[in-house]
Amino acid sequence: MKVDGGIAADPVEAAQTARNAETAGYAGAWAAETSHDPFLAVQAAARETTHLELGTSIAVAFARTPMTLAVTANDLQRLSQGRFILGLGSQIRTHIENRFSMPWSHPAPRMREIIMAMREIWSCWHEGTKLDFRGEFYTHTLMTPFFDPGSSEFGTPKVFLAGVGVKMTEVAGEVCDGFIAHAFSTPEYFRQVTLPALERGQAQGVRGRTEVAWPVFTVTGTDEGEMANAVTKTKKQLAFYASTPAYRAVLDVHGWGDLQSELHALSKQGRWDEMGSAIPDEVLAEFAVIGTPDHVATEMYRRYQGLADRVTFYTPYRVKPGLLDEISRAIQAQSAADQT
Repeated sequence: MKVDGGIAADPVEAAQTARNAETAGYAGAWAAETSHDPFLAVQAAARETTHLELGTSIAVAFARTPMTLAVTANDLQRLSQGRFILGLGSQIRTHIENRFSMPWSHPAPRMREIIMAMREIWSCWHEGTKLDFRGEFYTHTLMTPFFDPGSSEFGTPKVFLAGVGVKMTEVAGEVCDGFIAHAFSTPEYFRQVTLPALERGQAQGVRGRTEVAWPVFTVTGTDEGEMANAVTKTKKQLAFYASTPAYRAVLDVHGWGDLQSELHALSKQGRWDEMGSAIPDEVLAEFAVIGTPDHVATEMYRRYQGLADRVTFYTPYRVKPGLLDEISRAIQAQSAADQT
């Protein structure tokens, strides 16, 4: 099981955080799309690292077209010398229509078509095939030599897709190299819902097993004060996700569906500060790995080995420098020992 770190979203800070992740021994590092372009962060990181895998987690697919994604991902694959992972996600309708001013409809079929169109474009460049993609949402039929970057010794990047719902997860299994689990997920939900959906998708595709990357809520610290802060901040973040109707299915698996209704009502009343305290300890324990750094390393490996191929630490609070690096090294040591 690989352990990944993060790349600062701000391109000004991205290079340093990527260097730190590589020095600390992480297998990869991911840049999120929030208030900055994640591709610029990866570009900065690629120039300052040599073996760290670099990915977006996630870039908003529906804010772009298959061609723009194909061009950017192809360039980053070359710049990183084969280390780039294109991690895509859909975002939600409100953001796509009102923030990005882009169309929204049939998200799972549209996402499938984006990825298939990208692969057709890459095939045109790398294998010399004629570009002739005609889909329901996208059409790409023109590629003249002037706009063709040609093939590369580093090939095409891996494509990972984030999802929570069954349909998007099936798309990941069918047409992607990897699946990015949502942090608001549990091992039980993964076994009951996510894994069967991935397997159904894989049965329809030709790409084989889908790699799983999982950002895991991590609650840790070196004293009681740090632990208390970690618990409070993590419960608050869990409450934010749990208030969203689209994520109710995760809670339903555990018989906690009523909690979603309660939190949604609080959010509608603007009572955000009260929502974290509504998360019971048993819910926190199901979504997060909790304990001292040594315990977290052992428990995270025990809980996610066999489910996730790579994990990242999701800590919605400030962590003491170097603490997560120690946990990462301990997990990777356990993984290496099991393989010998």
